[in-house]
Amino acid sequence: MNPQTLQHLRIVSPVFIIEHLSHAASPEDDWIVLVRAPEGLTVVRTVRPLDSGERWIGFYGGATAHDLDVPGMLSALVKPLAEAAIPVFVASTSHADLVLVPQQRKHQAMIVLEGAGHQVESGDGEADEPFWPQH
Repeated sequence: MNPQTLQHLRIVSPVFIIEHLSHAASPEDDWIVLVRAPEGLTVVRTVRPLDSGERWIGFYGGATAHDLDVPGMLSALVKPLAEAAIPVFVASTSHADLVLVPQQRKHQAMIVLEGAGHQVESGDGEADEPFWPQH
């Protein structure tokens, strides 16, 4: 692994859900990522108590923020997860990447990412750091 692409990741809360909505839909305010594409809206949002569907955990590399011109930062995270057959959903900011993995694969993903040389803060317990600032 290229030492320049090694990252300090933290697991962020809350647990997320990914859904697809029509263009006419109006998502509620609890979305984290909203992407408009030709086929509709993809929404990553906080899980609500009555939600069904797969839950996702987020790994965020904000502690090793990088400019957009730094090559290999996202692939340094996604490649080892792909090699371990762990599905991902990615949303990128102008500073870092949010890599979501299915909740039941959290510990396996941590092991894989640490094995690739990344530092991972587990986020287990009450001290989970929220992805966005709380009001």
